[in-house]
Amino acid sequence: MWPAPPGALRVRPLPRESVASYLTRLAAAYQLTVDQLLNGLHIAATDTPTGPPASEIHLSNEATRRLSGFTSIPPAHLNRALARKPPPASIGTAPTAIARWQPVPPALQPLPACTACTIRRSPHQAVPAWIHPAPDLPRAVICTRHQQASSDPRQRAPLDIRSLPELTHARLTARRPPTASSLSWSTTITTRWYDHHQHLHSRWHTRLRQLTTANPHLPQGPASPTLTCRNLITYPETLTLAAALDRLPPRPLTRTQQTAFLHDLAHHLHLPRLAPADHDLLWQRLTTG
Repeated sequence: MWPAPPGALRVRPLPRESVASYLTRLAAAYQLTVDQLLNGLHIAATDTPTGPPASEIHLSNEATRRLSGFTSIPPAHLNRALARKPPPASIGTAPTAIARWQPVPPALQPLPACTACTIRRSPHQAVPAWIHPAPDLPRAVICTRHQQASSDPRQRAPLDIRSLPELTHARLTARRPPTASSLSWSTTITTRWYDHHQHLHSRWHTRLRQLTTANPHLPQGPASPTLTCRNLITYPETLTLAAALDRLPPRPLTRTQQTAFLHDLAHHLHLPRLAPADHDLLWQRLTTG
């Protein structure tokens, strides 16, 4: 099967798509399983395949070269498009073509990609795609063009966010990503606020209701929309808080500076006031520096 025959089907990877997702879509275009595709490329597959998002495929350099030849996509372009970290040394340096399936922890699993973007890159068969969120933004995938988004692999399909224009606006205006430290703090803080119904509960509850109304396919039960949609619901405020934390000096604030910061943050969050309690993580961030 390698290299591809003339007139081969053109299936392009999405930005930050998982390797397992791309190979699944590529194989489906030829009405094959991933194992059958790898076998045709003379790539030895190891371990039990379970498919995305719960598993990822690590390719040796030789396997990547064969995949590149079959798809007519240069290896550098292929690696740039796919969310492919350097393979483990035991695989990457192997002289043979190897593909190893490995499980992915839930917190690191890719998210459902926009269906419209996926169809554009695999026009022969609409197979779901799974992509990783941008590492310097909150853990969510937002397609501003087609108004679809996802924030948890348990959602299984992207959500319609046309009723929540603030999500698209937040993604479009995030031209300068926050630092990793500020993003980590802000994500932890807004998650705590969300779970404990603090400060922005009314707004977030309304947003959750709008999401569930627009997406009746959302599953209930243990993985309810309250949990699986949390990162999407808090997305705008997480970015706003991260940007504010980025402006803090490296030392603890004085009482006057704390008051000024909270007043300014309340303004940007569209709150009349913001007075966190001593046990609030935001207050801890302001007092510890």
